[in-house]
Amino acid sequence: MTTDRVDPGWLSRNERLVLSLIRRHGPMSRAVLASQIGLSAQSVTNLTRKLIGAGLLEPEAAVRGKVGQPSTPLALAPGGALFLGLKIGRRLAELALVDFAGQVRIHRQEIHAFPDPQRILSFARQGLDTILRSLDEDERRRLTGLGIAAPYRLWDWGSDMETWLDVDLHRILDQEMPFPVFLENDATTACAAQLIFGDQRLPPDFIHIYIAHFAGGGIVLDGALRHGPQRNAGALGSMPIPEGGQLLEIASIAALERDIGHVLPPDDSGWNVPPDLEAAWCERAGKALAFVALSAVALVDLQLVVIDGALPAATRTRLAEATRKALLERPAAGIDLPQVIEGSLGRSARILGAAALPLSHFFQPDGTLS
Repeated sequence: MTTDRVDPGWLSRNERLVLSLIRRHGPMSRAVLASQIGLSAQSVTNLTRKLIGAGLLEPEAAVRGKVGQPSTPLALAPGGALFLGLKIGRRLAELALVDFAGQVRIHRQEIHAFPDPQRILSFARQGLDTILRSLDEDERRRLTGLGIAAPYRLWDWGSDMETWLDVDLHRILDQEMPFPVFLENDATTACAAQLIFGDQRLPPDFIHIYIAHFAGGGIVLDGALRHGPQRNAGALGSMPIPEGGQLLEIASIAALERDIGHVLPPDDSGWNVPPDLEAAWCERAGKALAFVALSAVALVDLQLVVIDGALPAATRTRLAEATRKALLERPAAGIDLPQVIEGSLGRSARILGAAALPLSHFFQPDGTLS
């Protein structure tokens, strides 16, 4: 499995900044880009001409204002670069090909009782081979890497998962693939996806809580996703709760499944939870989330809490509402209550976040998830 790739390492920081601004704010004219970056109009013209020539930007139809010359917004060229994402979840593995505009072009998934390492490897190898064979020569050249989103310390999930202790999935695939392979915690990548692909304007400081089989999180400070020295910053699911246990034991799909007595499918179509049990779970989870939110605010003066997850939209809304209500009931002297909003990506956050790993490395201004 070999291919000659386009090497995006030639991009300057200003060129990456142009791409990042358009990704975050949508199509922009050269004049607006110049004012945002602080460069001359001629410098931005030179930068964007180079990016258009490389196939990373494309001009849209000219827009005529009331006065002056018409302006031409520049947009990301969807085919400018391609990224692969592999997500490993408790019951679902996903593999996707994502284009430069953040659209999923190919998606494969496999449901499992638990993520056995050899089964995951087989799924990844077969899926990657199929995807690569479906691409034409130019698309293969523009494929920049594979990102893996997986919980850290998978072997801590129970006796069924102990075999992961001796498996380095990142190393194995990195040796086999003809492009770079990156690995990050799945909850961290969900937060990164909200930053990079989300359609919401976000402040520079917030926490992102992702509710899946277990709960996890990410923390953004000064507009950048923070990892910490052990790359475990924002491990909100591990935070102890005053009522006992950790957040992941209360605000998680696993906890809801214990309440209803059966496993829930990894899609919205089979979400068959009795309303009274879901309401009770949302209330308990909301109280735990409110404690975590206030703790984060007290530590780093955050403005916002984003709640997302592998949940139906209506359930996510009820959970956010329960968290807002619980915040009002918590003692909060000396601090300002944060705003609580819902994330915009839902079930797609972690697989998009996986694909964002190579995207960030090659195309974000500082080569980081931000």
